[in-house]
Amino acid sequence: MSTTRDTDNLKLAVQHAMGLLSKGESDLAREQAEEILRQFPDEINSKFILAAVMRATGNNTQALRHLSALVQRAPDFALAQQELGFAYAEAGQPMESIEALRKAVATQHKLPGTWKLLVELFLAEEDQQSAAEASIQFLLASSENPDLIQAVQLVRAGKIAQAETICRKFLQENPTNVTAIRLLADIAIKIGMLDDAEKLLVRCLELAPSFDLARLNYADVLSKREKLEPALAQIDQLLEAEPSKFALLVLRGSILVKMGDFARALPLYEGLLAEYPPRPMITLVYGHALKTVGKQDQAIDAYRQTIDLRPSFGDAYWSLANLKTFRFEDRDIRAMREEINKSGCTREDHFHLCFALGKALEDRQEYEESFRFYDLGNSTKEKLEGYSAAVTTELVDKMKSTFTVEFFSMQSGQGCADPDPIFVVGLPRSGSTLLEQILASHSQVDGTKELVHIPALVRRLSTKKKSTERSQYPEILTQLSGSQLQELGREYLQQARIQRGNAPYFIDKMPNNFIHVGLISLILPNAKIIDARRHPMAACFSAFTQLFARGQAFTYGLENIGRYYCDYVNVMDHWDQVLPGKILRVQYEEVVAETETQIRRILEYCELPFEEACLHFYETDRAVRTASSEQVRLPIYGDAVDHWKNFDPYLTQLKEALAPVLNR
Repeated sequence: MSTTRDTDNLKLAVQHAMGLLSKGESDLAREQAEEILRQFPDEINSKFILAAVMRATGNNTQALRHLSALVQRAPDFALAQQELGFAYAEAGQPMESIEALRKAVATQHKLPGTWKLLVELFLAEEDQQSAAEASIQFLLASSENPDLIQAVQLVRAGKIAQAETICRKFLQENPTNVTAIRLLADIAIKIGMLDDAEKLLVRCLELAPSFDLARLNYADVLSKREKLEPALAQIDQLLEAEPSKFALLVLRGSILVKMGDFARALPLYEGLLAEYPPRPMITLVYGHALKTVGKQDQAIDAYRQTIDLRPSFGDAYWSLANLKTFRFEDRDIRAMREEINKSGCTREDHFHLCFALGKALEDRQEYEESFRFYDLGNSTKEKLEGYSAAVTTELVDKMKSTFTVEFFSMQSGQGCADPDPIFVVGLPRSGSTLLEQILASHSQVDGTKELVHIPALVRRLSTKKKSTERSQYPEILTQLSGSQLQELGREYLQQARIQRGNAPYFIDKMPNNFIHVGLISLILPNAKIIDARRHPMAACFSAFTQLFARGQAFTYGLENIGRYYCDYVNVMDHWDQVLPGKILRVQYEEVVAETETQIRRILEYCELPFEEACLHFYETDRAVRTASSEQVRLPIYGDAVDHWKNFDPYLTQLKEALAPVLNR
């Protein structure tokens, strides 16, 4: 029978062992725990200490086994759940880690280390919403100040303005408080003010260079702003302290992919897959990287492995469909039908499977059912995107009223004179990737990707801090001086530098830039602009059947995309009037019918000498990141020109929306 004195001695011994563990004195902590267990074989804290020592000394596999048994016996043991989450993370099992960490903080909220790791894991899983919430929870767990706690709670309640007021007032009195600075950065991120967030995080790290979570936030903001080399440098700095940390390696890989540095990205993913258990998100992104560099067979294998790991993963099926030249087998279609009808099918998996089934059935000429799945997928995405066609029409009207002949005449000779960029604009799925591949086959032209720099500049010029505020763009351009316009042009070129090689010219093929031709002409007056145009029915239906990774919200719904095409033609007509001869229009159908003639015409417009390599563009070895990546690696074929006609009976709504331009 144990006495009160025995119990007191046990508590002291456990506290001593825990203290040794927290100080990193693993050997002494283990000795103390083993001594306790000799007298009290079931003492749970000592078993926890032994498992924690196992992980700390590199025996992670054994630690996982012991910790799993421990939390089965005591599921509310928060520190054991936390340690289990840490061990799973080290083993490259992020979802298991997230589950254990969530159980830990459900029992004991104030575990800053758990929240920090959750931020890392959610960012690696590309779950920005959960990462933002974990970041806020870290502040709650690590702060004792009532003002900051109130500000955090206001952020969580969506009362951003009140939270910002409290935070700024607190910083006036405590200007070096890094917790408050990081909270203000979180608020800036939440409202889309990434420039402010970046400056705040720089200040935070100046004051506290070892504030790892702030550094991780800083890397994420830099990545969002396409400042990829600095973002990579921040991740590398974190990796110096923890070189094998799974979540950080995944984040490094995602930045390398965004940079287009597949020479480093592919070996990194191959290392992750060799060293850790394969994860669906890793094999999926690995497949995307392989596809981009033209390794289609290996990409298919990676996508198939993803499906084996998670049979319900709609994105993996869509990735196969998005190869365009891939054809599904009977077993694939059966599997997709089964998954889409399961009660547990998530909304995201559902719309991915809809688009994949639409493509699979289209390839089999089962057009009626194919259209039904395309339409179902579009309907789901349209609700999620919340696109407003009226907003686009209003923006076009503002462009036409702002960018007049007189305005351009007054601004003549302004901007950055460098002729480097060749912009390819238009609607997606209208041949822009083909034109990019042709031009990038020229020795003097670098292909890049759909660069986000012009849209990012537009967001900044809008001066909006909230979605409800009125945008100052494009009217604000009438207030800028010549030197300011020149600086904006230089800034664009500097940001694009990371995606370029050594050629004197480069391509920016963000299709949506057609609406910003006025801005481009002001800040880069010598840039070339090519309008990749396709028959309205073909262009719109092709986009309707495409599930885009991000953006292009207008493509979901036949009426939406028809109205958007009309707005596109409307504003392009305006640019032709106010900037005569500025834009080269290239019709996709003419490129298919008269390839060499059109290529010579394009090169002449770009003031480039003719090169045979442009005729053999499909032999050019380069990364291609869009949905047409496999198609542009083949010689030109005309199969896609009229493919929309197979669905003609179902496209009445599209024809009605396109009525103003259909017969042009």
